[in-house]
Amino acid sequence: MERNLVGEYLSYLKVERGLSANSIEAYERDLKRLSAWASKNGIDLISMTRLELREWLIDLSRGELSESSKRRLVSSVRGFYKFLMIDGHIKTSPAEDIAAPQKGFYLPKFLNQTEIEMLLLQPDVSTETGLRDRAILELMYSSGLRVSEAVNLQIRDLDLDAGVLTCIGKGSKTRRVPIGTSAVEWLKSYLVLRRKQENIEVGNLFVSPLGKPLTRQLIHSSIKSYGDACGLEGVSPHTLRHSFATHLVQNRADIRSVQQMLGHADISTTQIYTHITDAHLKKAYEDFHPRSK
Repeated sequence: MERNLVGEYLSYLKVERGLSANSIEAYERDLKRLSAWASKNGIDLISMTRLELREWLIDLSRGELSESSKRRLVSSVRGFYKFLMIDGHIKTSPAEDIAAPQKGFYLPKFLNQTEIEMLLLQPDVSTETGLRDRAILELMYSSGLRVSEAVNLQIRDLDLDAGVLTCIGKGSKTRRVPIGTSAVEWLKSYLVLRRKQENIEVGNLFVSPLGKPLTRQLIHSSIKSYGDACGLEGVSPHTLRHSFATHLVQNRADIRSVQQMLGHADISTTQIYTHITDAHLKKAYEDFHPRSK
């Protein structure tokens, strides 16, 4: 019964809400976590009380989950019980007034322009894999793509003559994003090599030497390795996305344009990059202005 209700909710998120596969996977993981805790404690999900949900949150706080992960868990549970209430399985939601942990002020990690150049030079472009990876790095920094968007990008989604691409982001929303001149040139070089491979039967832009679509994990691992190689610890695909947005804002790009390019539904999500820029300027002032102390 519990599993069916969770399955119905996930189906609702996919069909009615149009959420992406990644978002649905995250909701599924969260609800499995709650189900496991409820089963361990002999509690039926459908009869869960507000007090029992609070006990679950207290148990979570003893673990190593980040505050953002806890907030997402609470959001997932709220949505699930709201669905059960609307669908007539319960009369009131035990999660309605459950408070998520307070959101702290978070500044995403980004690379400066010198560090970006160091990273871009890491792949050995004399090899097939290195040329592909250089094209990936250039494109992700040039266009601010999420790693899932880069993985799912099809050749037909590129218009290199116009310097734009079309991608499907969160919530299955389609957007068009500019591609910088440097990225266009590296993509053209990569495509020449890709078209010589006879074993490719997929339309994905980025493929392995065996002709298979790349995975998010593989791109994440390779970018981290390139970062480590040039002394930049903890570099990830999202670091390139943060760098893309930060550099646009630092160079006075309109925040609404940045929001559109990133595919953010809410402008407040994009405004974090103005805070990054403010912090960056403040540090420069404190480090170099003689009257800052």
